[in-house]
Amino acid sequence: MTLRVGLFSSKPYDENVFRPLADGEKVTFDFLNMPLTPDTALLCEKYDAVCVFVNDEVSSATLSALAASGVRHVALRCAGFNNVDINEAHRLGIAISRVPAYGPEAVAEHAIALMLTLNRKTHKAYNRVKEGNFELNGLMGFTMHQKTAGIIGTGRIGQATAKILLGFGCEILCYDPQPDSEFAKLPVAYVGFDELLKRSDIISLHCPLTPQSHHLIDAAALSKMRDNVMLINTSRGAMVDTQAVLQGLKSGKIGYLGLDVYEMESELFFQDHSEQLIDDEVFERLSTFHNVIITGHQGFFTREAMTQIATTTLGNLVAVAAGQAEPANLVLPEEN
Repeated sequence: MTLRVGLFSSKPYDENVFRPLADGEKVTFDFLNMPLTPDTALLCEKYDAVCVFVNDEVSSATLSALAASGVRHVALRCAGFNNVDINEAHRLGIAISRVPAYGPEAVAEHAIALMLTLNRKTHKAYNRVKEGNFELNGLMGFTMHQKTAGIIGTGRIGQATAKILLGFGCEILCYDPQPDSEFAKLPVAYVGFDELLKRSDIISLHCPLTPQSHHLIDAAALSKMRDNVMLINTSRGAMVDTQAVLQGLKSGKIGYLGLDVYEMESELFFQDHSEQLIDDEVFERLSTFHNVIITGHQGFFTREAMTQIATTTLGNLVAVAAGQAEPANLVLPEEN
């Protein structure tokens, strides 16, 4: 029997990676450029499973519509599952699978790229030189060697980021409710959350979005940070209270801000809005600051990571259908 799968929020690069891997497997994909919502879920009667991405809406209403259509598996082609009502899925008998790891170095390297670009202002220098301007005023950065970098969340991506920063000669402070004893054998120090905020020159976020981590970086957290701190977020947008960050930028508390995610990104990211007015005043305000760099959730986007995502997702689809899924790749209610 062939497994029929609707792959939502599809882009050409998804089809280019998924289609060749599906050859030889008993899986057929329909590549749908629309997002999954309660309305589009009504179109899923011909599918055994659906495959979704970070900004698809897998709410209670969506899941109810999927269940009514006969869908029994939602395969996430990402690690995070904050957009899924896990308890409702379990109640309806719908399996939820994910890709727990897909080349953590890809996201870590993007976090470092944001740090270096903000620090040495290479984006500004590039534009100046193209215009024949070789003036250095306004381009001064700082030496990262011997600076203190705070890593919030020491899963695979956080650890990969810390290891790169160790190569720069940074002092590494870490915060995680569940410290990794093996990682702690490296020259890193686990400290309390407040201590990390107070001591770090650079703070990089690498946590899953949960009710506990929502707005982890808020006005109170910012008040404990050093003036002119560098803040990097490549995890989930809602980890950061955007209004508080705007105030931090205006006051000078935040000297550098690098975002690959944004709290309201579902209305913006992964789409071309170049010929439209962006009706998001907060995003537009963020974009006016010279010390802010925003990228469109591309940290995962390398050839190697995309291949691993597709391979694991395809494996999850086949395994769930056969009742042989890896426990680590299934999201259960107690994880939520």
